Amino acid sequence: MNVNSKKSNPNNANKKPLRLFSSSKKQRSTKSSRAYETFNENSHAFKQYVGIRSIFNPLWCLYGLRISVAMLSVFGLFMVFSSSSVTMITYGAGPWGSGISQLIYCIIGFIGYLIVSRLPVDFYKSKIIVIYAISVFMQFLTFVPGIRHEVNGNASWIKIGPFTMQPAEITKLAICIWLPMALVLAKKAYERVQMRAYIPSVVALGVSLLLVVAGKDLGTALIILLIAVVAFYIGGFPTKWLVIALISASAAVLLLVVTSQNRMRRILATIHGCDAKSIKGVCFQAIHAQYAMASGGLMGVGIGNSREKWNYLPYAHNDFIFAIIGEEMGFFVASCVILLYIVIGWCLLTSALQSHSKFVSISLISIATWIVGQGLINILVVVQVLPVMGVPMPFISAGGSSLVMCLLSIGVADCFIRSNPYIKPSVNSSIKSVSSEDDNKR
Repeated sequence: MNVNSKKSNPNNANKKPLRLFSSSKKQRSTKSSRAYETFNENSHAFKQYVGIRSIFNPLWCLYGLRISVAMLSVFGLFMVFSSSSVTMITYGAGPWGSGISQLIYCIIGFIGYLIVSRLPVDFYKSKIIVIYAISVFMQFLTFVPGIRHEVNGNASWIKIGPFTMQPAEITKLAICIWLPMALVLAKKAYERVQMRAYIPSVVALGVSLLLVVAGKDLGTALIILLIAVVAFYIGGFPTKWLVIALISASAAVLLLVVTSQNRMRRILATIHGCDAKSIKGVCFQAIHAQYAMASGGLMGVGIGNSREKWNYLPYAHNDFIFAIIGEEMGFFVASCVILLYIVIGWCLLTSALQSHSKFVSISLISIATWIVGQGLINILVVVQVLPVMGVPMPFISAGGSSLVMCLLSIGVADCFIRSNPYIKPSVNSSIKSVSSEDDNKR
C-alpha cells in the first residue's frame, strides 16, 4: 500500500530531476563567479600598466615577442630569395631554390613553435638530462665518418643523404633549458657542499664547448660561452669563481686565435682597418659589405636591385645578409630590423624579471642573450666593428638549422612567459562560454 502510494505520488517522481537541476545550476553559478573573480583580479593587475608603463605589461610583452619574431621570419624569406637568386643561378640551380628551402624550414619551425609552446613548464624541468644528452649526442655525430660534413674547413655539420644540419644550434637551445635548471639545483645544494655543487654543471658545459670547438667553430662556441656566462651570473654563481672562469676562458680563446693564421688575419684586419689595397685578401668580405651598406643610403636601391649580390659579396644570403638589407632596403628598414631585435630582448627580459620562478627567469634571459646577442654580433661584423665570425642572423639568414632552432627557442620562451599567473588568455572565452551555457539552459 505504501509502495503504490509512493509510485503514484507525482511529487515524489519530480524530486530527483529538480534536485539535479538545482545542483547543476549551482555549479554553473560557481564557475561563473570564479571566472569573473579571476578576470577582475587580472584586470586590477593590468590597471597599473598605463601610459609609458604599458611597455612592462606582460600581455603586451607576449604579443610583442610573437609579432616581432613573425615579422623578422617573413621578412627573412624575402631577403633570402633576393640575396641568393644570383648565387643559385651561378651554381646552375633555379633562382627560387634557397628561398623555397627557407620557406619549408620556416613552416617546420613555426609548427615546432606551436608544439613546444604548449608543453608545460614542468615538462622542461623534468627532462633536462634528456635535453642535454640529445644535444651532446647530436654534436658527437660531427666526428662520425660518413656523417661528418665540412663547410669551408668548418666540420661542425652532419649530412645524412640530402639532409644537412648544424648540431651546435641544438646545443644553444639545450643550454638555455638544462643549464638554468642545473644552476637552480646547484644553488640549493651550495650551502651544504659549497663549490662542489657546481661541478656537474661546469663539467657538462665544458663537454658541450669542447665538442663545438673541436669542430673548428669558434664563433658558435663564443655564442655558447656568452649564454653560459650570463646564466651563471644570473644563477648566483660566486663572483670570484666566475671571474676566474672568465680569465681562463679568455686565455683559451686567445690560444685558439694565435694558433690560427686565418683568425689572426681577421682580427688584425679589423683592428688596423681595411683599405682598397687589401680588397683581394682577408678584407674582401668586409670591404664589399661596406660598399653595400654605403650604396643603400636612406631608402635603399630597391628590393632585388643589389649589385653586391652578383657574386661580389660572398655569403650574401647567410652571414652578410644584413649588408644586402642595408643596400636594397636602406638605413630606415635596417634600423627597423634592429628595433625588432630590441623589442624581442625587451620582452624576454621584462618577462624574466616578472617571473616568480628562478628557472624561468634564467631561461628567458639566456634565450634573450642568444637571439639578441647573436643578432648584434652579426650586425657588428657586417659594419666591421668585429672580425668575421661566421654566425648567422637569427630568423633572417639562410639556413634551416638556425631558423628552426631559433623559432623553437621562442616557442619555449612563449611557454615560459605564459606561466605568468596574470596571463590567462582563456579567461574571457571561459566567461563567455559559461554565460552562454547559462542562457541556453534557461
